[in-house]
Amino acid sequence: MAFGINRSELNAWKEAVSMGEIAYLTHYWLDPRFPGIKTVTKVGCSDLKRLTAWCEQHGLNPRYIHHRPPFPHFDLLGPKQREILEQEQQWDQLERFRML
Repeated sequence: MAFGINRSELNAWKEAVSMGEIAYLTHYWLDPRFPGIKTVTKVGCSDLKRLTAWCEQHGLNPRYIHHRPPFPHFDLLGPKQREILEQEQQWDQLERFRML
């Protein structure tokens, strides 16, 4: 279950992904399969070569890309989520979702 974002934020992410940009969308999320995890960041890009390269650049296995047209994305969770958001200077998301 996702919460903590609004429709305009979701639409902006979808638009950026559709244009082939690397786009970040963090939201609160609860899933019993991941106890203790309260947020997820969806890193999306419709250009699968670019998204694959992004995964490899960050030491992530591109096999875990969710191929869900028209919004393919990789889910960042846990410590790696914070690490990559810091590397990518996504300060607004880090602050908003209390990851700093």
